Amino acid sequence: MSHTILAFAEQRDGTLKKSAFEVVTAAAALAKKLGGAKVVAVVIATQAIGNAGELGAFGADEVVLATGDAFAGYAPGAYARALKELCEQRGASALLLPHSAQGKDLAPRLSALLLSPLVADCVALDVDGGAIVARRPVYAGKAFWTVKPKGGRFLATLRPNVFTPAKSGGAPVSPTSWQPSAQRAPRVVLKSVIAPEGSKSVELTEADVIVSGGRGMKGPEHFAMLEELAGALGAAVGASRAVVDAGWRPHGDQVGQTGKTVSPNLYIACGISGAIQHLAGMSSSRVIVAINKDKEAPIFKLATYGIVGDVFEVVPALTAEIRKAKGT
Repeated sequence: MSHTILAFAEQRDGTLKKSAFEVVTAAAALAKKLGGAKVVAVVIATQAIGNAGELGAFGADEVVLATGDAFAGYAPGAYARALKELCEQRGASALLLPHSAQGKDLAPRLSALLLSPLVADCVALDVDGGAIVARRPVYAGKAFWTVKPKGGRFLATLRPNVFTPAKSGGAPVSPTSWQPSAQRAPRVVLKSVIAPEGSKSVELTEADVIVSGGRGMKGPEHFAMLEELAGALGAAVGASRAVVDAGWRPHGDQVGQTGKTVSPNLYIACGISGAIQHLAGMSSSRVIVAINKDKEAPIFKLATYGIVGDVFEVVPALTAEIRKAKGT
């Protein structure tokens, strides 16, 4: 049985996001396990995307560019109906999306439209007896489930920074323009997007390095110290729920079960005790460095490297050494 896998390639302001290349890479790896399925990357925008063709080098056999006035900003209804129509036209057996804010909004809509079960926040994809199976964390990251959906298309969102983008040896492809059927007037219209003050150039969920602070930072004014360390590392700054609840940092910085799930290559936890709610959002980080003066802090059980010491002494020293090593 031949398969077609649709990979939703998210873009922002006319440029593909890092997650777009991750989703296409995951789709290409899955296609090989299925015995040579076709990978179709789908980009939705109001106009052509300059680097959309690059998805071919990451495993996309075809790049479909769906454009139209209905896709101005982010129109969830229009996006979902377009993806549903393309799924049905191509007879797609699977649809993969990033587990981003946009992907988490789109996926449930598509699940309802396509009458397909949804497997969210996947960290691995495989094939068992010709059927696609997914691995995802449960119980706040304490365990993992291997899920084999029954009925409908395979629909899943993929955790950011888990499926490392990798070129497959293919060449860039010329995007194919596609016009969905006439879209009805949207029920929700996005007027504008207002970035918060001091917004980061690196989005937390896509950052390779994250420096996070907890209650041990003792106040919002001390996060400037973490900003300096993050600047030296080219990192994003995160925070625990306690910090956000106290109003020290905006909610967009929160890492945890009720915040953002991150999987950076390096996660530095400063003054964070390691409550299960926080661990659920960062436990899949490749390397975890914990800095805490309490040697019994739960974070040390998960950490790759632990530093028992005063964060106000360790972080400035660490920042200085990193800048010295970089010559900055």
